[in-house]
Amino acid sequence: MIKIDGVNLSVGYTEDEIKEKCAKRLKISSKSIVFYEIIKLSLDARRKNDIKYNANIALSLNEKLEDKYKSLKYEIDKRGLEYSPKKTNFSPIVVGFGPSGIFAGLTLARMGLKPIIIEQGKCVEERQKDVEEFWNKGKLNKYSNVQFGEGGAGTFSDGKLNSNISNTYTKKVINELYNFGAPKEITYLSKPHIGSDNLRKIVKNIRQEIINLGGNVFFSHKMIDISIKNDKLTGITIKNLLNDSEEYLQTNHLLLCLGHSARDSFEMLYSKNLNIKQKPFAMGVRIEQSQNEINDGQYGKDYDKRLPPADYKLVVHLPNGRNVFTFCMCPGGYVVASSSNDEEIVTNGMSNFARNGDNANSALLVNVTPEDFGSNHPLAGIYYQAKYEKLAYKIGGGNFVAPAQKVCSFLGNSSTDNGIETTYRPSIKLTDISKCLPDYITKSLKEALPLLNNKLSGFAKDNNLLIAIESRSSCPLTIVRDENYESNIKGIYPIGEGAGYAGGIITSAQDGVKVAEMIYNKLD
Repeated sequence: MIKIDGVNLSVGYTEDEIKEKCAKRLKISSKSIVFYEIIKLSLDARRKNDIKYNANIALSLNEKLEDKYKSLKYEIDKRGLEYSPKKTNFSPIVVGFGPSGIFAGLTLARMGLKPIIIEQGKCVEERQKDVEEFWNKGKLNKYSNVQFGEGGAGTFSDGKLNSNISNTYTKKVINELYNFGAPKEITYLSKPHIGSDNLRKIVKNIRQEIINLGGNVFFSHKMIDISIKNDKLTGITIKNLLNDSEEYLQTNHLLLCLGHSARDSFEMLYSKNLNIKQKPFAMGVRIEQSQNEINDGQYGKDYDKRLPPADYKLVVHLPNGRNVFTFCMCPGGYVVASSSNDEEIVTNGMSNFARNGDNANSALLVNVTPEDFGSNHPLAGIYYQAKYEKLAYKIGGGNFVAPAQKVCSFLGNSSTDNGIETTYRPSIKLTDISKCLPDYITKSLKEALPLLNNKLSGFAKDNNLLIAIESRSSCPLTIVRDENYESNIKGIYPIGEGAGYAGGIITSAQDGVKVAEMIYNKLD
């Protein structure tokens, strides 16, 4: 095969257009193209009167012609996680079955190491029922919810696969996701996403693969203690949440894939003298808008309706030293209740693969530093989060009703517009959201909203909603590890977003793979 970069395609491109443009570049007949595959596709909307796609395309030509273009030779890489299985009785334990735990578990299973996976939440099928009951009735299962359960917090998100790290691990993870049922588009889109609906199917398929390879997955089981001797791990105690029975598991290899909301586990680990440090994070609100307004702002009011729902990524740097930025933008998505504790409000965003909802939303965040925590305690960041989550619950009036405010009201202006209809369930209460935000966040948001609207018309329209509080964008701590991925307690490997080493599905998955490889190589 050969590869051609930078092929411009129309919004409604066809197979014939792809072949004709590639043939024109090569100065050959389109009939000489035997096969083609898009290997990268990005949307160029910088000029609203000339929106187009830019593609890199792999081609297979008839035999004689391909020899002519040896300088363009290319091989499509479809490899996933491939290892030579090792025969051993060694079974590492993975705690947490979000992206880092799933890919650590899958990698270990492919290595022949038969991992034992512990997840306090339920399998994705049962977890979905718990989440729907919470959204519809305000009935929270603190072990099985948007934060906890098979797939982790990413299962109820947009399923973005963006990463600032492009390497062989990124490619392998994406190939595996595709092999387990993700849409083909994730293998070539410049900003790929899976969608919450597809993620639920994919994690189930990966779980079955781990089990088929000899691994074990225990849902509704929680790690409640670890045993240490001479600064080395000797085992863990787990609790069956269905019958309250406890069991001790001997191990000297524990992969901690906890996720950013595992507060009780952080408390337990800190009590066992694991080295934990404070880390900056960000906090703010969810802003909800009309998707049509965002499309108009990004594409122009006369945009081609075949274009995908528009997204955005915005930031302003304020004179006060704070940054205000959007995060986890969900085109055609939903603002979702994401609490994992009673009497706390947490919001997040979610989209299905089609992104065909009426509204757009994103986190609108302000950077928070350890100096803001008001304490040197390593866990001060999670206490800081909880303080404002509890305030949001109180101001919302209970039953997980989220406090919300129209942009115009938040900025001190009036409007006769009723506002957009929110997607948040159970419901919202229009009120003064500044009562559940630190003063510096309120002031920063008020200063930033007009500036952001200047960057994207319609972003901060009067009737758009600000829904509080978005506080779990990342973990406010780091579980310190060395160059071998081990904590100060040997045999414990802190991994992924909850340990402070990742931010999103791809980087979390990569971290899980890398730690599994480190353990595998130690067995030589």
